[in-house]
Amino acid sequence: MALTIFLIMIVLLLLGFPMMIPLLVATFVGFVFMFGDIGKMDFMVQQMMAGIRPASLIAVPMFILAADIMTRGQSANRLIDMVMKFVGHIKGGLAVSTAAACTLFGAVSGSTQATVVAVGSPLRPRMLKAGYKDSFVLALIINASDIAFLIPPSIGMIIYGVISSTSISELFIAGIGPGLLLLVLFSAYSMAYAIINKVPTEPKASWAERGEAVKKALWPLGFPVIIVGGIYGGIFSPTEAAAACVLYAMILEFVVFRSLSVPDIYRIAKSTGLITAVVFILVAAGAAFSWVISFAQVPQAILAAVGIADMGPKGVLAVISIAFFIGCMFVDPIVVILILVPIFAPVVDAVGLDPVLVGTIITLQVAIGSATPPFGCDIFTAIAIFKRPYIEVIRGIFPFTVILLCVSVALIYFPQIALFLRDLAFR
Repeated sequence: MALTIFLIMIVLLLLGFPMMIPLLVATFVGFVFMFGDIGKMDFMVQQMMAGIRPASLIAVPMFILAADIMTRGQSANRLIDMVMKFVGHIKGGLAVSTAAACTLFGAVSGSTQATVVAVGSPLRPRMLKAGYKDSFVLALIINASDIAFLIPPSIGMIIYGVISSTSISELFIAGIGPGLLLLVLFSAYSMAYAIINKVPTEPKASWAERGEAVKKALWPLGFPVIIVGGIYGGIFSPTEAAAACVLYAMILEFVVFRSLSVPDIYRIAKSTGLITAVVFILVAAGAAFSWVISFAQVPQAILAAVGIADMGPKGVLAVISIAFFIGCMFVDPIVVILILVPIFAPVVDAVGLDPVLVGTIITLQVAIGSATPPFGCDIFTAIAIFKRPYIEVIRGIFPFTVILLCVSVALIYFPQIALFLRDLAFR
């Protein structure tokens, strides 16, 4: 049965169906195999509804809505402009600004694809004009957007937390260390690239211009304060922080900046609703699919074949990292989390691994896979937004992938990169 449903998924994916269709069809076939009676499909529906019942999932559409309001308003551009005024003049300053802007926007959106659009659209033309090769620019935008999956709020961490019953607050805080480490390493590589390729620098902004940029960005900088400060200080739960972000975004864009008007509410709500519907269908189908593979004892068979039960904690983390990295090279990140987390959950418990560390490593691997050929979803987002051919988009990815994989190895051997702030806040 297990082989049949996986083959069904692969065939439907190769035929070009959106991910929700293969997942739903494979799940349906699995239930038919088990019960042999289509009339009992109400149990499949029950499992799907159970998958989207956790209250923590309410945070997902709220963070999507807040990010959509910011992107359509002025907040994103104000953050980008502030970063540019401070580091735009150094060697590789535009590239460093792009990485930093991805980090800041990730502290609001939690989505790699939203970050590709919000940061890449205004900064790519400026980088090309400054003399950067397009292959480097596209690779930087795609991979720096991975930081958005680590810096809170992270939609991937919310999904992982719900499935594994891990504290989302702790996951959010644990993502900050690896996210900032990636920012530093990407910035260092960008500066080296600019020096080697003799990319000219931007004019240095005066302190008056910097002060004005900071003044304009003060309001948008309130988002990470609300999210991280509110959760760290015990004022908000992640769901409450998401609701506060939506209210804050609406006050900024509709009242303070007046960049949006009442008719924009419909377009923003429609966009958020469509994205949320896709996410929740995937989550619901993934929950039912996870029940099917658990009932068929697929996790036990896979883990026994790999021999993971005989590995130590570091070996288990290495196998998990490889599985999620490869999975996201082909399939949507949310689906990979939904399918693989239940498979590895028993062995994670058996070897006594910290679920927060596991969640941080999984989130990083999911982000890397999303920007890695052949089918990383961020690659196709960049193709659609920037209208560049596939080969050109992936040409400069390799150095960034190496950096990301080095950070992955560092997390396995030095878990305090992720756990230091978590322990400081919650232990």
